Amino acid sequence: MHKWLSIVGIGEDGFSSLTPIARSLIAQAEILVGGERHLSMLPANNAREILTWTSPIAASLEAILRRRGQSVCVLASGDPMCYGIGVTLTRRLAVAEMTIIPAPSAFSLACARLGWSLTDVETVSLCGRDPALLHAVLYPGAHVLVLSAGKHTPALVAAQLTQCGFGNSELTVFERMGGAHERMQSATATSWNAAEVAALNTIAITCIADPGVTGWSRCAGLPDAAYDHDGQLTKREIRAMTLAALAPLPGQLLWDVGAGCGSIGIEWMRSDPRCRAVAIEQHPTRLRYIADNAAALGTPDLTIVAGEAPTALQDLPPPDAVFIGGGLTTDNLLATCWQALRRGGRLVANAVTVASEQTLLQWHSQWRGELTRIAIQRAEPIGKFFGWKAMVPVTQWSITKP
Repeated sequence: MHKWLSIVGIGEDGFSSLTPIARSLIAQAEILVGGERHLSMLPANNAREILTWTSPIAASLEAILRRRGQSVCVLASGDPMCYGIGVTLTRRLAVAEMTIIPAPSAFSLACARLGWSLTDVETVSLCGRDPALLHAVLYPGAHVLVLSAGKHTPALVAAQLTQCGFGNSELTVFERMGGAHERMQSATATSWNAAEVAALNTIAITCIADPGVTGWSRCAGLPDAAYDHDGQLTKREIRAMTLAALAPLPGQLLWDVGAGCGSIGIEWMRSDPRCRAVAIEQHPTRLRYIADNAAALGTPDLTIVAGEAPTALQDLPPPDAVFIGGGLTTDNLLATCWQALRRGGRLVANAVTVASEQTLLQWHSQWRGELTRIAIQRAEPIGKFFGWKAMVPVTQWSITKP
């Protein structure tokens, strides 16, 4: 296939650092695409067609696709495949149609300056993304690199760290890395007060927790206290067993039907940043709990659908896994979820009432799968002693769709 599209990464030092191949691709292009900063590096007498990125970017992507077959060169910052435009374009075009020439990424440059191993670092981009994503990567001792959205991002990150109990964390802000005007500023999160920060910056964080702050594990079964709820919460032990049965894999999509406070979908997404989930809930107060919990626990991209299943499921993308935590006796709910589930996908349903359990027994008799009875007891005070208090038993049905 003809390679008509090239994507060339450029560092802060401009064209002078480009390889001969990168220079050749730019020179031969009929159409050049980029932001104002990169396009301003072109010779003043350039007579070729120029496309400047629009906001939102969708119009520019369509303009590139309309020129398919012509020689198009996209100018990008650093490594186009590190949270960059190259990732966006490969979702629309086959890589066989393009040539990608990366420059060092901001993450690589920051690691080189700090002596950090990039493979051991947590990475987050806040460019056009919810800052709450940062909450998912905070734990004592973590090294975190953040691509800033602009000059205000370091102050925003410092405030979030302080609010989350990581105010003593060390922040290092690198500005214009690789160029003649490179600068570094450092402070703790609580003391950050830089008056001026360049719009092009990258933040490095060494996470230091306040006394008593441990951070949240990414393993299933966060403490119940991690969630705001009205009682509609899959309890910690049941939640851990449910997530184990759902078996999340990177990139897969979960339907959390009757999501309550959103705990199952949130912990599904926390298992890997590529996991996606849809929380379906009809109760207005619980919808607010889901949104608040998702932001607090670093999964602000959790999709929330307000409505009653199965009607609310009609236009959703097919799931790789489905969890039903309530409403099992609703007409056609199980049948709708089963029909929508991809082949090889997992369905897990929990029942606490006799009627719901009877529904699961009927489905088990038809499709088999695994039935498990979960009975949990917690030690609680009885006078000056402790005794065992039983939680409501849960019947769990789990099955992989053939």
